[in-house]
Amino acid sequence: MYINSEGIIFRQVKATGGRRMILLFTKKYGKISAGSNINEKGRTKSALAMRPFTYGTYELYKNREYYNINSADVKKSFFRIGEDVDKYMQASFVLELTEKMVPEDLPQPRLFNLLIDFLDAMESREKRHETLVLAYEVKALAILGTYPQLDQCTCCGKSEDLRYFSIASGGMMCSDCREKNLENTANKANDTLIYEAKFDIVKILKYFFDTPIKAFEKIALDEKAAESLQAILRKYMSYYLDIGTLKSESIFEGKF
Repeated sequence: MYINSEGIIFRQVKATGGRRMILLFTKKYGKISAGSNINEKGRTKSALAMRPFTYGTYELYKNREYYNINSADVKKSFFRIGEDVDKYMQASFVLELTEKMVPEDLPQPRLFNLLIDFLDAMESREKRHETLVLAYEVKALAILGTYPQLDQCTCCGKSEDLRYFSIASGGMMCSDCREKNLENTANKANDTLIYEAKFDIVKILKYFFDTPIKAFEKIALDEKAAESLQAILRKYMSYYLDIGTLKSESIFEGKF
């Protein structure tokens, strides 16, 4: 059976006989593994669509257990991302993060559209690219149904004195529940997953949630707030999405 879908390549690995194994994020079918004889270094239109940071249309042959990419065509190439080292590393991190977030063969059209909008905004952004990455992470969490609870304490439901962010509880925690958590020895293991909100994390997360990602081409978060928020979100995603260790994760060391 022949099928087609818009897509973007997460990664590819050389196989025997000049073939390649492609991990492709498609709009219609989600994340799929496919074989292909198309070499990205060629000069055909199909070869161009196999290059990094390219949004394309892919024709695939599918049987019960196997996909093969027969041909491809470029819809848009975000080639300028590859011309800037920081942009390239930040965008590579988002691609790897998205790959880990989604299971195979489960369509995620809203996340796919968000990823395309992110790459478009990243190509145009001139500096402080980490703010755009944070916005993508927040919006991705909402799409995947793991967005934190912000308006009331996750333990008691109180809407006042929300001074802590608890990863294990899934959102904001009031001071009273924080104290009770410290008194309960059974909760000691989760103590490192509670952060004091030294900046207005609720306001920032809500702003990131409500604002279209294309608007982040020029918006930059305070460096200290960005560093703290990235640390919180990274642990939050690891806790709820089981994304494990990312090869590109080291880019955030000393980048804020």
